[in-house]
Amino acid sequence: MGSLLQIEDLRVEFRVPNGVVHAVNGVTFAQDEEEVFCIVGESGAGKSALGLAVMGLLPDNGAVTGGKIIFDGVDLLTAPDEYVRELRGKAMSLVFQDAQSALNPVQTIGSQLTEVIITHSQLNRRAAGSVCQEMLRELGVPDPRRMMSAYPFTLSGGQCQRVMLAMAMVMRPRLLIADEVTSSVDVTLQAEILERLKELSRDSKSAILLITHDMGVVANMARRVGVMYAGHLVETAQLLPIFKQPRHPYTWSLLQSLPRLDAAGRRLQALRGAPPDLIDLSSECPFLPRCPKALSRCRAESTPGLFELESEHWAACFNPMTYPDGE
Repeated sequence: MGSLLQIEDLRVEFRVPNGVVHAVNGVTFAQDEEEVFCIVGESGAGKSALGLAVMGLLPDNGAVTGGKIIFDGVDLLTAPDEYVRELRGKAMSLVFQDAQSALNPVQTIGSQLTEVIITHSQLNRRAAGSVCQEMLRELGVPDPRRMMSAYPFTLSGGQCQRVMLAMAMVMRPRLLIADEVTSSVDVTLQAEILERLKELSRDSKSAILLITHDMGVVANMARRVGVMYAGHLVETAQLLPIFKQPRHPYTWSLLQSLPRLDAAGRRLQALRGAPPDLIDLSSECPFLPRCPKALSRCRAESTPGLFELESEHWAACFNPMTYPDGE
């Protein structure tokens, strides 16, 4: 199965009053058709900026300053605006972090959902409404007809999140970018939303680029994982190697800081220090000041690129984590 999305040396910047924020710094990866690929990292790692860049929805102060975004063989950064607009909402969709803020408070849910179908198909409003109700039903909404006549401000955070998922999936896109889709809901609802999302992806044959800071969500959803830190993609691998034998010191430190049910009495290892200022980035590895395995080479040379350490396991590190045989 070939690549649906290819990101090549992508760079995204934001102009702010005190300088330029280098939000995405030379990120490269590929995502296959129907694949669930998770981008994970701390807040401020550049994950959301990456998703907005792929969709062509960066705010006015943001810009792609280098690289390529290739979707189905076409570089979206050089494609005509009309072509990208036609893709957006139909072949690729985005679920925003804050579902309640993303919905129009003065339009009914039905009006906002049917607008997507009417824009991208030949269906009339009545037929579009039926399709939307069916999508809401697939997402576990108990009374879709009533939901269609509701306004966003009357809904809970979980209900708004389901509506946003319905809006993103109603055209059965080939790529869904889901940005922190469960960050505003409780654990029980989180599990249900993720299960519905997996079912929809499987039934619609949609690839999912899942952006999250939650390693539990990653473990539940991903086939492959990319770890971002300070705008850099520092590691990428299949799901199991990331959790069992992470090779980049940042990924290892991130996992060590998580509480575990099978490690009662073990002291959590907090990740020391703080992420670097993305306005004043140096050329050296951004994790260097916090790294437990830093070498003199790390201080003398520029940020390393991704090295393939094992089959399909890449890490941007001169001194990656190693493990005895059998561990």
